[in-house]
Amino acid sequence: MNRYQSLRGPGSVRPFSVALVEDNRLLREEIGIHLSASGFKVHPASSALELDDIASREPIDLYVIDINLPGESGLSLSARLRGARPDAGIVILTARVGLTDRLAGYREGGADAYLSKPASPDELVLVLLGLGRRLRQDSEIEEWTLSLRERSLSGPLPDQRFHLTHREKALLIALIQAKDNTAESGMLCDLFTDEDPSREMTKHALEELVARLRRKFKAVQSTGSEPAIKSVWGYGYQLCVSIVLR
Repeated sequence: MNRYQSLRGPGSVRPFSVALVEDNRLLREEIGIHLSASGFKVHPASSALELDDIASREPIDLYVIDINLPGESGLSLSARLRGARPDAGIVILTARVGLTDRLAGYREGGADAYLSKPASPDELVLVLLGLGRRLRQDSEIEEWTLSLRERSLSGPLPDQRFHLTHREKALLIALIQAKDNTAESGMLCDLFTDEDPSREMTKHALEELVARLRRKFKAVQSTGSEPAIKSVWGYGYQLCVSIVLR
């Protein structure tokens, strides 16, 4: 048995998924090997742009971010992730050891932990496991599960399950990743139009998409449940149920 396996706690349904954002290839590979050997599912990235591509396809629980990245800095990336994913675990791993830098990592970047290079691999593993356990405990509320592979949504009850169209899945992912799970209508229209320029998404078409998805939720929700997606007058839409990606 892996020496860290027992620290995950009973009932873990899948390994913690870690995005490792480090532009030094050798260091990225070394850390990735250690985390993989400790039971994590590692998604390596060399920049914020590469991470964005990975995150659009894979569910991420935890982030390990170097500050000195090409393009968008690690501090900016961390702050952006914290705004979009308040529940995520974020560890900044950097050679900057000054107090001012550490405080910026916490205050501006919203990091949960700040480790200085060269960090002990065992310490990094234990920090990530602690953050992961916190996430699992926080997610024990009733939540829905979005399967990216099967393109289906399952609720907390056995009979609460339905399939999604490609655009319904994309809409849910956009709302999940948006700050406060609230997205502006124009942004959502642009998202779908950029994805398929031959099928421009108008606000009327977006309303119809949201209405169809609401009906699917309502068909399996308990009587009297709050709508899963609410309209925010003059702005857009808010996701009102907890959804995790699998």
